[in-house]
Amino acid sequence: MALTQKDITEHHQNTTIQYCLPDNNFSCIMEVRTGPGNKFLLIFLSCVSVCTVFLNLLVIISISHFKQLHTPTNILVLSLAVADLLVGLIVMPVKILELVDNCWHLGKTACSIFPVIIYIIVSASVGNLVFIAVDRYIAINDPLLYSTKITVFKTAVFIVVNWSCSALYNFLFYYFEGHLLQKEKLSCIGECVVAQDFSSSIADLVISFICPCCVIVFLYLKVFKVAREQAKIVNVVEHDNAHGRGVKGSKNKAAKTLGIVICVYLAFWIPYYLGSVSVESLTTTAVVWTVFSWLIYINSSVNPLIYAIFYPWFRISSKYIVTCKILESSSSRLNLFPE
Repeated sequence: MALTQKDITEHHQNTTIQYCLPDNNFSCIMEVRTGPGNKFLLIFLSCVSVCTVFLNLLVIISISHFKQLHTPTNILVLSLAVADLLVGLIVMPVKILELVDNCWHLGKTACSIFPVIIYIIVSASVGNLVFIAVDRYIAINDPLLYSTKITVFKTAVFIVVNWSCSALYNFLFYYFEGHLLQKEKLSCIGECVVAQDFSSSIADLVISFICPCCVIVFLYLKVFKVAREQAKIVNVVEHDNAHGRGVKGSKNKAAKTLGIVICVYLAFWIPYYLGSVSVESLTTTAVVWTVFSWLIYINSSVNPLIYAIFYPWFRISSKYIVTCKILESSSSRLNLFPE
């Protein structure tokens, strides 16, 4: 009997089998995960989501509020933090909700749009990293003309273009894949599955990952080569000029810190894209796919931690924000770079 099968499944998998839509004969099976391990996982991921939102809010408020941080590089960091904030605010909660009972409760329209939102965010993130690499390359390679070539206004324009192109690319990609038109026939009602064939995965891999990463790696190799050469010059020629060493050192440190952000990004993303082309077809319900997806989501939590470790200004500004001292009228002019 069906009841006996249900009891066997509950005993063996520690899950309670129900239906996503009890009144519908074509409803998907709901798997309410009740084991202690599952509860711990959901609590952990919920904490990650909250921390991701909180930490990236600190970055956004810091750069937006303190005038000393209104630089082209930090505007790019702000854009990256906005993308990371959206991951913690939108993507993570929805994915946690899916993990609770393996059902999609948000309707067909949301199922069509949600994957597009995810990939707009992640595409904008990699675009931000490309612009950060370009910014650091010009700052290190041509420091005298940096202030004229790279301005806050130009950077803001690049950011708008980046987000716009990310939105356009992903809407077109999913439109021609048929997901926006709901052409995919679901096996049952109450699931949200996005299937991507091998050729589409390869095309997306090249456009969204390989090409941008090649640009990033190439520019950063140039950056560290020039930085190493400048370090030698500083040691030999500017040993009596402490201010000169400080300026050079701050630029090199910024390049190294943002280089770490990019390396961490690649480390979290490589498994996802390798998985996307390792088999003929993968769906969003696959366990391996879920693990790889959460790796890239958690990357949004790691970036602010990198800033906290390597950027003293972030630690100082965070203290002012947490203690509500930014409500003081003169707080925006605070010196975040004490000697």
